[in-house]
Amino acid sequence: MASEDVKQSESAVSTIVNLAEEAKLSRARESVVNAPKHNLALLSICKSLVAGGVAGGVSRTAVAPLERLKILLQVQNPHSIKYNGTIQGLKYIWRTEGFRGLFKGNGTNCARIVPNSAVKFFSYEQASKAILLMYQQQTGNEDAQLTPLLRLGAGACAGIIAMSATYPMDMVRGRITVQTDKSPYQYRGMFHALSTVLREEGARALYKGWLPSVIGVVPYVGLNFAVYESLKDWLITSKPFGLIDKSDTELSVTTRLACGAAAGTVGQTVAYPLDVIRRRMQMVGWNNAASVVAGDGRSKGSLEYKGMVDAFRKTVRHEGFGALYKGLVPNSVKVVPSIAIAFVSYEMVKEILGVEIRISD
Repeated sequence: MASEDVKQSESAVSTIVNLAEEAKLSRARESVVNAPKHNLALLSICKSLVAGGVAGGVSRTAVAPLERLKILLQVQNPHSIKYNGTIQGLKYIWRTEGFRGLFKGNGTNCARIVPNSAVKFFSYEQASKAILLMYQQQTGNEDAQLTPLLRLGAGACAGIIAMSATYPMDMVRGRITVQTDKSPYQYRGMFHALSTVLREEGARALYKGWLPSVIGVVPYVGLNFAVYESLKDWLITSKPFGLIDKSDTELSVTTRLACGAAAGTVGQTVAYPLDVIRRRMQMVGWNNAASVVAGDGRSKGSLEYKGMVDAFRKTVRHEGFGALYKGLVPNSVKVVPSIAIAFVSYEMVKEILGVEIRISD
């Protein structure tokens, strides 16, 4: 009996060992089969992030002088006007600071916008996929496509994620950008600015103006994506006014640039006042800001805002409603090519890298 029990025990153990070995081999085979799929998915994600980063860097560098002038107009002291418009402002920067002055803060801006743009485009693709899947399940229609409103929601999600992830860099970039020939050069670069703000004002200071930024990014980025894609779809399907050949299923680069320009114009016009308030809130606590330094270099007193609503109220009361649109003209001139270049660069880089899924898909 004892020998039979031993034999049965040995048989059971060998059976368990064999089953374990078979399971291990099965998992190994599955990993070998699935490895290429995982690698391809990871490679596709990396390519998508690279495309978004390149698009952001190229588009912002192309319009860097206008970006700097816009911020200077937004925060300049109303009692010491140095920048009276786009042409005069650019000439003034050139005369007082030279060619390098036109691109001041662009390195920091690119350091911020490259990851911001990469995260934004990638987040939009993932958010739009998830929203489309939920929409198809809800409607029971597997062929359903994203509506403009759903695209607005996906764009808003992407904008909030990207803005929040890179906001401290945007905050210090704003401060570096407004340093002029008349203001003490407190910040030597992005990392010096980050460490200085952290040391002198605390970690919370890096997120000054975050709330209006997030509120503003919802219509801005959301409308950018929604208008761009919806306009493209409409042009491809309707082919209005003979602008698109009947046989074409893709738009030309010029037409896509026009779609991007229209998207940027709509988005920035709606969200611009929030951008002005964001910049002003970012200057709070910094006594050397260009907005509080007169032409002779003397301090005009520090800015004091208790929050977003207070900043709106004080700006309108002391400077009028038009102050909420200071810098709109150079910003409009900047946004038209910037957004257009960003969208088209993103799609073209993905084509070059061989990524099958583009933003319009």
